[in-house]
Amino acid sequence: MYSLIKLKQATLPLLRRTMSSQEPDVLFEALNNAGIVTLNRPKALNSLNTSMVSKLLPQLQEWEKSKSLVIIKGAGEKAFCAGGDVKAAIDKIEGPRFFHTEYNVNFLIGNYKIPYIAFINGITMGGGLGLSVHGRYRVATEKTLIAMPETKIGLFPDVGGSFFLPRLQVNLGLYLGLTGDRLKGKDVVKAGIATHFVPSKRLYELEMLLSRCANDIEVNSLLNKFHEPSEDFSLASNIKHINYCFAASTVEEIIERLEKVQNEWSVKTLETLHQMCPGSLKITLRALQRGAQLDLGQCLQMEYRLACRATENHDFPEGVRALLIDKDNKPQWNPKSLAEADDEYVESYFKRLPKDKELKFFDSKL
Repeated sequence: MYSLIKLKQATLPLLRRTMSSQEPDVLFEALNNAGIVTLNRPKALNSLNTSMVSKLLPQLQEWEKSKSLVIIKGAGEKAFCAGGDVKAAIDKIEGPRFFHTEYNVNFLIGNYKIPYIAFINGITMGGGLGLSVHGRYRVATEKTLIAMPETKIGLFPDVGGSFFLPRLQVNLGLYLGLTGDRLKGKDVVKAGIATHFVPSKRLYELEMLLSRCANDIEVNSLLNKFHEPSEDFSLASNIKHINYCFAASTVEEIIERLEKVQNEWSVKTLETLHQMCPGSLKITLRALQRGAQLDLGQCLQMEYRLACRATENHDFPEGVRALLIDKDNKPQWNPKSLAEADDEYVESYFKRLPKDKELKFFDSKL
């Protein structure tokens, strides 16, 4: 008995230290007039999981009623948010649960009544764009690197990608969505994904001043004061080719047009497309074509059907296995080719789910 008590006393401080060292995966702080969100998984590049999005939803809803603005940022120096935790998302039960909550957060941000300002400092991919691009203000820095790389892992650009990508200028969104190409720094503003460019060393000062703003006019004015205009767009010399090639109505025709261009950019783009999942390319193009005619809520409902089907089918789990789990970089896609990813296959993803399984938003009026 004595030794057992001794053992408990010895392990108690250790237990307390372990508990206190496990910081929350997302931090919420009220600062003056602002609610501050910090995505707090820096070792995982702040990638999103079900726990995080489940906390974000009620807190953002509460702040919408009680604060003048919300600022969201990522912990650490490397990333705002590198995307969703896809290793969990491929699970047939956990995946749909995660997507359901995440898409509700995306929808809330897209309809947020108070200024929502995302500091997209560092890597911002997939789910990270879902937490930023639908908000009123997106601040890029020299460290910003954005991409929607889902076609490489057998998925498609989700989190409202079918809404914002087709609305970018000169078919740039279709190019980014299909190729997963990356944009950095001021290019992110040029593309229309960020609204402002501010050097990373000035973010703390900007955050402090923003927290004192009382309304959108003050927020907008302050951001404009900090903003440094962009220089030339790195894709400028190929914009006409992007516009022409990605205006095609099928993936096969996009490839034909790229083959006609015959420059360094088109050769590299063709190589990239040939590395992508054929089924994902077909599904992505159709989702972006349809999304151009839908509002954000309708896009997210369409994407939820696609995401649920992706967890049930072969390519998404296989892509995650090959690139992120086994890391052999040799995914065995099924369908194997664009020709095999026929219309019937693509359309099977878009079919409505059973009524009780469809994406429902927190607002019952929808």
